[in-house]
Amino acid sequence: MANATEQLHEFANGLDRRPIAEIATLLAQGQRDATQAPLDASEQIAKASQAMAHSIKHGATLHYVAAGSSGLMAASDAMELGGTFSIPTTQIRIHMAGGLPTDANMPGGTEDETQQIAQDLAGVTADDTIIAVSASGTTPFTIAAARLARVANASVIGIANNANSELLNLSTHPICLPTPPELLSGSTRMGAGTAQKIALNMLSTLMAVQLGHVHDGMMVNLTADNAKLLIRARGIVSTIAKVDQTTAKDALDRAGGAVKPAILLALGAPDLSAANTLLTQHQGHLRPAMDHLKT
Repeated sequence: MANATEQLHEFANGLDRRPIAEIATLLAQGQRDATQAPLDASEQIAKASQAMAHSIKHGATLHYVAAGSSGLMAASDAMELGGTFSIPTTQIRIHMAGGLPTDANMPGGTEDETQQIAQDLAGVTADDTIIAVSASGTTPFTIAAARLARVANASVIGIANNANSELLNLSTHPICLPTPPELLSGSTRMGAGTAQKIALNMLSTLMAVQLGHVHDGMMVNLTADNAKLLIRARGIVSTIAKVDQTTAKDALDRAGGAVKPAILLALGAPDLSAANTLLTQHQGHLRPAMDHLKT
């Protein structure tokens, strides 16, 4: 039996003869239907995020491994972690078959190669986490990474859209996202890719919550490196500390742009050293540090 990602959609027959607006509706419905898969896998995603949080807490590395469209989804998530949550780039690695594209050409043959990934993962430790993504669950590049990681006793989060696939069987944290057949058979950049993107977003956000980088739905560990983010950071400090924008800006300036210590300064911490000491005592979590100031 063919993989679900390769099966024909029920409306595939005569698709090209349908009105273009009708095709557009079918495409949108396909994306919508794909969103159910990560919802059904919420429990597995939550458990897997704990492995990622463990790696970051212990100074280890997150390795994102994938090929083709799945590689783009994985790389997108990995490259957002620095700006959104200030995860050190030294703790993030992107392993995409053939390397990250520098133009619109993304060669497909590289997903069958395994030698380079073996070299790239030679130093993987038991505290590392590998996030391996493959729609089919059979991509040789990704499978090789999962095997190497298991030998090193590293955690393997396997994300695949086909149940009982090799990648899921190799994973310590299998996440199956059984999306319906694509409207364009085998074009997993569509529904399967959408489900992968949602799962990846969930994993990294849940990891950030556990690391103390989220407070009341705000990104309190963001890196404010442009005008928009500076305004956002000031708004976060103002909202959480319940101070005006001028006080928030002053606290951010004193904290060198770091949001968490700025909030503590705005709440009465005597200086930056004291604010950072409080955060260290509470493993980077803002709420208990704030509570400590109130006592």
